[in-house]
Amino acid sequence: MYAIIVTGGKQYKVSEGDVLKVEKLDAQPGDTVTFDQVVAVSDKELKVAGDVKGASVSATVMEQGKHRKVIVYKYKRKTGYHKKNGHRQAYTQVKIDKINA
Repeated sequence: MYAIIVTGGKQYKVSEGDVLKVEKLDAQPGDTVTFDQVVAVSDKELKVAGDVKGASVSATVMEQGKHRKVIVYKYKRKTGYHKKNGHRQAYTQVKIDKINA
């Protein structure tokens, strides 16, 4: 059984027991979060749209962290212009506990 959920503007295909990194959520490690935006659920057949109304996915927060640094380098030739910047995106690692369909 799997479900497709939406969080942080992205869609994720999840099954029970999966561990994934999603955009930062306002929760502490050990807390339980519920994803209410479920796009599709597949048990033996795929259910979408109105068929998954009221479905949810519950997960446990494992950790909060930051991804590796991404270097952004801007450069324009012949003008002496260059700019170096770095970015580390924050994430929340969650473990999927149950799909409530």
